[in-house]
Amino acid sequence: MKALFLSLIMALLWAGAPIKEGYEVGDTAADFKLKNVDGKMVSLGDYKNAKGFIVIFDCNTCPYSKAYNERIIALNKKYASVGYPVVAINSNDPSKSSGDSFEEMVRVAKEKGYEFPYLVDESQTVAKSFGATNTPHVFVLTKDLKVAYIGAIDDSARKAEAVTKKYVETAVDELLAGKKVSTSKTKAIGCGIKWKSV
Repeated sequence: MKALFLSLIMALLWAGAPIKEGYEVGDTAADFKLKNVDGKMVSLGDYKNAKGFIVIFDCNTCPYSKAYNERIIALNKKYASVGYPVVAINSNDPSKSSGDSFEEMVRVAKEKGYEFPYLVDESQTVAKSFGATNTPHVFVLTKDLKVAYIGAIDDSARKAEAVTKKYVETAVDELLAGKKVSTSKTKAIGCGIKWKSV
Protein backbone atom coordinates (compact mmCIF):
# COMPACT_ATOMS: atom_id res chain seq x y z
CA MET A 1 0.00 0.00 0.00
CA LYS A 2 2.87 2.34 0.92
CA ALA A 3 4.63 1.54 -2.36
CA LEU A 4 1.42 2.27 -4.29
CA PHE A 5 1.05 5.64 -2.53
CA LEU A 6 4.68 6.56 -3.26
CA SER A 7 4.36 5.56 -6.90
CA LEU A 8 1.20 7.68 -7.18
CA ILE A 9 3.03 10.70 -5.75
CA MET A 10 5.95 10.12 -8.14
CA ALA A 11 3.51 9.83 -11.06
CA LEU A 12 1.89 13.14 -10.12
CA LEU A 13 5.29 14.81 -9.86
CA TRP A 14 6.35 13.31 -13.18
CA ALA A 15 3.14 14.60 -14.78
CA GLY A 16 3.92 18.08 -13.51
CA ALA A 17 0.82 18.21 -11.32
CA PRO A 18 1.18 20.95 -8.71
CA ILE A 19 1.53 19.80 -5.10
CA LYS A 20 -1.12 21.62 -3.08
CA GLU A 21 0.12 24.28 -0.72
CA GLY A 22 -1.88 26.21 1.79
CA TYR A 23 -4.54 25.89 4.43
CA GLU A 24 -8.14 24.83 4.17
CA VAL A 25 -10.92 25.89 6.54
CA GLY A 26 -10.46 23.95 9.79
CA ASP A 27 -6.68 23.67 9.49
CA THR A 28 -4.42 25.13 12.16
CA ALA A 29 -2.11 27.83 10.83
CA ALA A 30 1.52 28.03 11.90
CA ASP A 31 2.56 31.24 13.62
CA PHE A 32 5.17 33.40 11.91
CA LYS A 33 7.53 36.24 12.74
CA LEU A 34 7.86 39.01 10.16
CA LYS A 35 9.26 42.54 10.09
CA ASN A 36 6.72 45.34 10.51
CA VAL A 37 7.00 48.77 8.88
CA ASP A 38 8.23 50.13 12.23
CA GLY A 39 11.21 47.76 12.05
CA LYS A 40 9.98 45.49 14.85
CA MET A 41 9.38 41.76 14.44
CA VAL A 42 5.73 40.72 14.86
CA SER A 43 4.11 37.33 15.43
CA LEU A 44 0.52 36.37 16.19
CA GLY A 45 1.74 35.05 19.53
CA ASP A 46 2.47 38.66 20.55
CA TYR A 47 -1.29 39.31 20.80
CA LYS A 48 -2.00 37.84 24.23
CA ASN A 49 -5.57 39.20 24.44
CA ALA A 50 -6.65 38.47 20.88
CA LYS A 51 -9.73 36.34 20.25
CA GLY A 52 -8.59 35.79 16.67
CA PHE A 53 -7.03 37.52 13.68
CA ILE A 54 -7.94 38.98 10.30
CA VAL A 55 -4.82 38.11 8.28
CA ILE A 56 -4.80 39.91 4.94
CA PHE A 57 -2.24 39.34 2.20
CA ASP A 58 -2.09 42.77 0.60
CA CYS A 59 0.24 45.11 -1.28
CA ASN A 60 0.74 48.76 -2.27
CA THR A 61 0.31 48.52 -6.01
CA CYS A 62 -2.65 46.32 -6.99
CA PRO A 63 -5.75 48.31 -8.06
CA TYR A 64 -7.89 45.87 -6.03
CA SER A 65 -5.76 46.45 -2.92
CA LYS A 66 -6.11 50.20 -3.43
CA ALA A 67 -9.88 49.85 -3.82
CA TYR A 68 -10.04 47.87 -0.57
CA ASN A 69 -7.63 50.06 1.40
CA GLU A 70 -10.23 52.10 3.31
CA ARG A 71 -12.29 48.98 3.97
CA ILE A 72 -9.25 47.22 5.47
CA ILE A 73 -8.61 50.23 7.73
CA ALA A 74 -12.30 50.15 8.72
CA LEU A 75 -12.13 46.40 9.53
CA ASN A 76 -9.31 47.04 11.97
CA LYS A 77 -11.11 50.01 13.53
CA LYS A 78 -14.23 47.91 14.04
CA TYR A 79 -12.71 44.63 15.22
CA ALA A 80 -9.28 45.23 16.83
CA SER A 81 -10.95 46.63 19.95
CA VAL A 82 -13.09 43.49 20.33
CA GLY A 83 -10.20 41.08 19.85
CA TYR A 84 -9.89 40.56 16.10
CA PRO A 85 -7.07 42.80 14.82
CA VAL A 86 -6.05 43.09 11.20
CA VAL A 87 -2.56 41.80 10.38
CA ALA A 88 -1.56 42.78 6.83
CA ILE A 89 1.25 41.01 4.98
CA ASN A 90 2.96 42.03 1.73
CA SER A 91 4.55 39.05 -0.03
CA ASN A 92 5.18 40.62 -3.44
CA ASP A 93 8.70 40.36 -4.87
CA PRO A 94 9.84 44.02 -5.10
CA SER A 95 12.13 43.16 -8.03
CA LYS A 96 8.93 42.46 -10.00
CA SER A 97 6.89 45.25 -8.39
CA SER A 98 9.12 48.12 -7.25
CA GLY A 99 6.18 49.87 -5.60
CA ASP A 100 6.10 47.02 -3.08
CA SER A 101 9.56 47.57 -1.63
CA PHE A 102 9.86 47.77 2.15
CA GLU A 103 10.54 51.52 1.86
CA GLU A 104 7.30 51.97 -0.09
CA MET A 105 5.42 49.89 2.49
CA VAL A 106 6.69 52.22 5.22
CA ARG A 107 5.60 55.25 3.19
CA VAL A 108 2.11 53.88 2.45
CA ALA A 109 1.50 52.80 6.06
CA LYS A 110 2.47 56.27 7.29
CA GLU A 111 0.48 58.10 4.60
CA LYS A 112 -2.64 56.01 5.27
CA GLY A 113 -2.24 56.05 9.05
CA TYR A 114 -2.25 52.27 9.47
CA GLU A 115 -3.00 51.29 13.06
CA PHE A 116 -2.29 47.63 12.31
CA PRO A 117 0.94 45.85 11.44
CA TYR A 118 1.97 45.81 7.79
CA LEU A 119 4.51 43.02 7.54
CA VAL A 120 6.99 42.13 4.82
CA ASP A 121 7.11 38.45 3.82
CA GLU A 122 10.47 38.74 2.08
CA SER A 123 11.01 35.00 1.65
CA GLN A 124 7.35 34.51 0.61
CA THR A 125 7.21 31.44 2.88
CA VAL A 126 4.24 32.75 4.87
CA ALA A 127 2.16 33.38 1.73
CA LYS A 128 3.04 29.89 0.49
CA SER A 129 2.21 28.24 3.82
CA PHE A 130 -1.18 29.96 3.88
CA GLY A 131 -1.84 29.30 0.21
CA ALA A 132 -2.38 33.00 -0.51
CA THR A 133 -2.67 33.72 -4.22
CA ASN A 134 -4.09 37.23 -4.55
CA THR A 135 -3.99 40.72 -3.10
CA PRO A 136 -6.08 41.07 -1.09
CA HIS A 137 -6.59 37.51 0.19
CA VAL A 138 -8.08 37.11 3.68
CA PHE A 139 -7.69 34.37 6.30
CA VAL A 140 -9.78 34.76 9.46
CA LEU A 141 -8.20 32.78 12.29
CA THR A 142 -9.50 31.93 15.74
CA LYS A 143 -7.38 32.45 18.88
CA ASP A 144 -5.89 28.94 18.55
CA LEU A 145 -5.03 29.77 14.89
CA LYS A 146 -7.74 27.57 13.38
CA VAL A 147 -8.71 28.81 9.92
CA ALA A 148 -12.38 29.87 10.04
CA TYR A 149 -12.71 31.78 6.76
CA ILE A 150 -10.71 32.13 3.53
CA GLY A 151 -11.38 34.46 0.62
CA ALA A 152 -12.58 37.93 -0.28
CA ILE A 153 -13.38 40.82 2.05
CA ASP A 154 -16.82 41.29 0.49
CA ASP A 155 -18.69 40.85 -2.79
CA SER A 156 -17.67 44.09 -4.52
CA ALA A 157 -13.98 44.28 -5.35
CA ARG A 158 -14.13 47.64 -7.10
CA LYS A 159 -16.81 49.71 -5.37
CA ALA A 160 -17.46 49.83 -1.64
CA GLU A 161 -20.91 51.33 -2.19
CA ALA A 162 -21.97 48.26 -4.22
CA VAL A 163 -21.28 45.75 -1.41
CA THR A 164 -24.21 43.50 -0.51
CA LYS A 165 -22.33 40.73 1.35
CA LYS A 166 -19.61 41.53 3.90
CA TYR A 167 -17.97 38.11 4.13
CA VAL A 168 -15.22 38.97 6.64
CA GLU A 169 -17.48 41.03 8.90
CA THR A 170 -20.12 38.30 8.93
CA ALA A 171 -17.50 35.63 9.72
CA VAL A 172 -16.01 37.63 12.61
CA ASP A 173 -19.45 38.57 13.96
CA GLU A 174 -20.46 34.91 13.94
CA LEU A 175 -17.25 33.84 15.69
CA LEU A 176 -17.69 36.54 18.33
CA ALA A 177 -21.23 35.24 18.91
CA GLY A 178 -19.93 31.68 19.31
CA LYS A 179 -21.54 30.56 16.06
CA LYS A 180 -20.23 28.51 13.15
CA VAL A 181 -19.15 30.63 10.18
CA SER A 182 -21.99 30.37 7.64
CA THR A 183 -19.90 31.26 4.57
CA SER A 184 -16.42 29.93 5.25
CA LYS A 185 -14.88 30.19 1.77
CA THR A 186 -15.19 32.59 -1.17
CA LYS A 187 -13.01 33.38 -4.16
CA ALA A 188 -10.36 36.02 -3.47
CA ILE A 189 -10.50 38.66 -6.20
CA GLY A 190 -7.35 40.65 -6.86
CA CYS A 191 -3.95 40.73 -8.50
CA GLY A 192 -1.82 37.61 -8.35
CA ILE A 193 1.02 37.68 -5.82
CA LYS A 194 4.29 38.55 -7.58
CA TRP A 195 6.36 35.43 -6.90
CA LYS A 196 10.13 35.28 -7.05
CA SER A 197 11.61 33.55 -10.08
CA VAL A 198 12.69 30.04 -9.21
